[in-house]
Amino acid sequence: MTNDTLNPATGSGDTTASLNSATLGFVQPAETPAQKPAVQDPAGPNREDSDANGASGYLGLWARTPRELGFLLPTLPVVIISLTVLVTLFSTGLSLVALFVGLFIVVAALYAARGFGVVEVTRLRWAGQPAITQPQWTPRGEPATPLRAILGPLVSGHYWLYLLHGMIVNFIVGVVSWSITIVWLAGALGGLTYWIWSWSLPYDSESQGLLSLMTGASNNLAAENVLNAALGLAFLLTLPFVTRGMVLMHQGIARVMLGAWSSEALQREVADLSASRGAAVSAEDQSLRRLERDIHDGPQQRLVRLQMDLASAERRLDDDPEAARRLLVEAREQARDTLEELRALSRGLVPPILQDRGLIVALESLAARSTVPVQVELQVDRDLRLPPEIERSAYFIAAELLTNVAKHAGATGIRLHLELRRVPEDDSTWLDLWVIDNGHGGAVLQDGHGLAGLDERLKGLRGILSVRSPNGGPTAVGAHIPLVTDLGSSVVR
Repeated sequence: MTNDTLNPATGSGDTTASLNSATLGFVQPAETPAQKPAVQDPAGPNREDSDANGASGYLGLWARTPRELGFLLPTLPVVIISLTVLVTLFSTGLSLVALFVGLFIVVAALYAARGFGVVEVTRLRWAGQPAITQPQWTPRGEPATPLRAILGPLVSGHYWLYLLHGMIVNFIVGVVSWSITIVWLAGALGGLTYWIWSWSLPYDSESQGLLSLMTGASNNLAAENVLNAALGLAFLLTLPFVTRGMVLMHQGIARVMLGAWSSEALQREVADLSASRGAAVSAEDQSLRRLERDIHDGPQQRLVRLQMDLASAERRLDDDPEAARRLLVEAREQARDTLEELRALSRGLVPPILQDRGLIVALESLAARSTVPVQVELQVDRDLRLPPEIERSAYFIAAELLTNVAKHAGATGIRLHLELRRVPEDDSTWLDLWVIDNGHGGAVLQDGHGLAGLDERLKGLRGILSVRSPNGGPTAVGAHIPLVTDLGSSVVR
């Protein structure tokens, strides 16, 4: 196979056992279009709460309670440290701004606020919450100069939001959530164990227990034990709901104040679309140049030769009919060869079988014409039809890969694997086309080689090219194409 490669990624979870993902390095596209901002946890909040009204949902809440307690119990020292550090730095910087050195201390406070914000986001992730997309700290396309590193935070809204979160908001919310959590834990543990240590409490005629305070009845140790145990059990049974609510409160505030803005996602989308459009234009330009070169080197030369033969036959028609006849026979052969070349070039534009019968039949036709035996593995319906531009790109990518294997890989067998894959993180659908050979491997990416052109073609569709090609083989090349329109709707028909 052509020595071209792209850094392989990991992970298509639903690929059949016949394709060893550890060996082939299957791709999990993502940013999607690939592209996408940071991928959310597949087991997001909607999924976690799907059975919240049933026994399994309640048991699921209990299963997450230890992790949520691991987030809530250290919250008080975390927010106190954050408040102390940020208030000290920020107030000191403001007081020294007139001496100019205070400006650098304010910047240090902003960087410290960013650090505490990252700690908060990480702790929430450890507590089982979906990942929060981080802001774009450096504007895309702008160099990270020392001056920007020093003064950039002063003009970044994200840094100031992080400072507000770490210095004020998270302290207030953290104290409230920590206090409520401690109350619920103390109520559950104290109430359920009251019967063990109640005998050690001082008792006299003026002492009043919980029962007497609530009902005015005289002190009764057995009744006190029962009442405290009931209250402790109530605290214990509601503890998962409390911890869940407190963590979700922190998560919601962090998502608003510490996450990326929707405008940034739009900017990334515009940048990705611009890059895809540029790649598509470049790939189309290369295709047109290749077609122009093929026409110039093939049919055009034959037509020039045909014209010359016909002129010679015309001159000899009267004085040497036999020579003229031979020239006409050669001209007919030239015309036939020219017609075959033009047909081959037209198949390179849009193969008739692809237009008439679809991608699956066209790929099977490619496999049948390959000089190396090809095993076709399909995980799609045979009547699958996709938009013409996707079918055309998938067909030519498969044709190019099969040709490369036959010319360069030294392989004795090829596997052509096609499947549709759902990505639950963003509810997208991808077409995965894999060509796997048992050749000598060792592919590397080089400009001007076959896979570089395929990479450009895929970028025009906002797709991903992945290659796994260790020395000694096997080599697996995957083309991953998103099946969504510009409006986000599926295009599978």
